[in-house]
Amino acid sequence: MERVGGLEARAFANPRADRTARFRPEQAAVINARAVHAAHAEISRWPGYAPTPLVSLPALAREAGVAQVWCKNEGLRFGLGSFKAMGGSYAVLRHLVEHLRTSGHAVTSADLIADRFRERTAAITVTSATDGNHGRSVAWGAQLFGCRCVIYMHAGVSVGRVRAIEAFGADVVRVQGNYDDSVRVCADDARRLGRQVISDTAYPGYTDIPRTVMHGYGVMVEETLTQMPAGVRPTHLFVQGGCGGFAAAIHGRFWELWGADRPRLTVVEPVRADCVYRSGEAGHPVAVRGGLETVMGGLACGEVSMVAWPILDVGTDVFMAIGDDWAIRAMQRLAAGPSGDLKIVAGEAGAAGVGGLMASVATESIRRIIGLDDHSRVLTIISEGATDEEVYRTIVGRTPTDVIAA
Repeated sequence: MERVGGLEARAFANPRADRTARFRPEQAAVINARAVHAAHAEISRWPGYAPTPLVSLPALAREAGVAQVWCKNEGLRFGLGSFKAMGGSYAVLRHLVEHLRTSGHAVTSADLIADRFRERTAAITVTSATDGNHGRSVAWGAQLFGCRCVIYMHAGVSVGRVRAIEAFGADVVRVQGNYDDSVRVCADDARRLGRQVISDTAYPGYTDIPRTVMHGYGVMVEETLTQMPAGVRPTHLFVQGGCGGFAAAIHGRFWELWGADRPRLTVVEPVRADCVYRSGEAGHPVAVRGGLETVMGGLACGEVSMVAWPILDVGTDVFMAIGDDWAIRAMQRLAAGPSGDLKIVAGEAGAAGVGGLMASVATESIRRIIGLDDHSRVLTIISEGATDEEVYRTIVGRTPTDVIAA
């Protein structure tokens, strides 16, 4: 563990990483161009769709000693404040369309949005466990497409995030324990009550829907490809860990597209919820137990998604874990926007990728592991905005509205 001014960070180069490895069929079965293009075509027809901005931050690049830093700002996605708006909601739609198809009804998202099948969809209940963002996406998708929704949230989730989900008409069930405990209770209740789980975490016997969720995430890459300057590619990619589905979706798509020329992937996690990091050390999925207490609540996961692991196992170049203070510093740095950088509202988990970049700049040994130099072009993803405005104000000292107005 490295410490700079009391801030924690650790990283190691993945000994199984193979830059020359082709994108194998078992990885393409998780995410591929056809599935992502289908998700893009569908999601781009939804009301309120617009590509989220890719923001260049030249001042942050100078501070980091690299050629370029880009941030894909998912805090503006569909007004839900998170990249997960495209995952859980897309999986809700696919489930409803398939359910109605097996009943002899060919339907589209436009049919469901127009309530043409409300009598049938209202009898269907989708459910999920969440730290906040995924559940909000599922609840929004259920409201948009006309079914019932029950969301399970563990005791550590803030009241503000509970209320945000309830605002979409979902019922919220509080569960003692951590995120993984809420996943198990949700699955048990779903079996007993005939509900359909819409989870971003795969486990034995449950893999199809998490893949569909990842296909929605892949839309971010399709947008980024059109937003990057012509002929320019990122050399490094900092992506949040969590259960791993997000990182695997983003990196898997780049791997399929560019092969050995894909950006070097650093997966960033909290030091107290580092299941991807510890799985990387072991060479197989490892569960992290305990409270998983971290300010980066959206990343407080103790188990790696089994569909994400085949991509992360050999595709990750560097596994990294950072202390909460790095995420807090990143939130504050993005909100301040010094030296002309655009001011960005980033939530606690949303800022983790930038926090990982800042930690690597401050720690020479980690910088060498990641391979950053003055020619590096870094892509990060602000995975969430201020999903709890009171928590954000406490950390940054200003409200999201104040930051945007500035």
